[in-house]
Amino acid sequence: MQQLSRPARRALLVLHVAVSVSWLGLTLGLLTLGVTGCTTGSPEMAAVAYRAMKIFGDWLVIPIALLTLVSGLVLSLGTAWGLARHRWVYLKFWLTLLTVLLSVFSLRPGINHLAAEAAAGTPTADINLVVAPAVATATYLFLTAISVLKPWGLTRRGSRLREAQSAEARAKRARRSDKEGAGVR
Repeated sequence: MQQLSRPARRALLVLHVAVSVSWLGLTLGLLTLGVTGCTTGSPEMAAVAYRAMKIFGDWLVIPIALLTLVSGLVLSLGTAWGLARHRWVYLKFWLTLLTVLLSVFSLRPGINHLAAEAAAGTPTADINLVVAPAVATATYLFLTAISVLKPWGLTRRGSRLREAQSAEARAKRARRSDKEGAGVR
C-alpha cells in the first residue's frame, strides 16, 4: 500500500486513537452495568442495567470495534510501521481482531439474552457479563500500553526489510560517491 500523506496519517491516527479510547470507555461502561446487574438486590435495577447494556451493545459495540480494527489496519499498512514488521503492531492486530470477533459473537448475544430476560421481568445475574467486559478492558489497556511503549522490536520480515533498505541505501551512497569522485578528476 502507498504511504499516507502526513495530513492523512495524522487525521487517521487521531481517528484511531479516538475510537480505540472510546472502545475502552465503552467496555468500562459495560463492566459497570454488568457489575450493577449482577450484584444489585433489586430486580428492577438489574433490568435497567441489562437494558442499558443492550443499548450500548446495539448501537456502539460493533461500529466502534470495526472502526478501531479498520483504522488501525489502514494506519499500519499506510505507514512505515507496517502490519507485520514490528511485533507489537502484529500482536495488536491479532488481539484487536480477536476482540472484535468475541464482541460480535459472544458479548452481544449474551447482552441480548439478559436484556430479553429483563424485558420479560425475570432478570438473572450472569457473571459472564462481568467477566467479558473485564477481560476486554484489560486487553484494551494492554493494547494501549504496547502502542505507547512499542516493545519487542522487529519481526523476521521486518528485519529482512530493514536489512534490504540498509543495503539499498549503502549502494546509493556508494554510487553517489563514485560519481562525485569521477567528477573531481
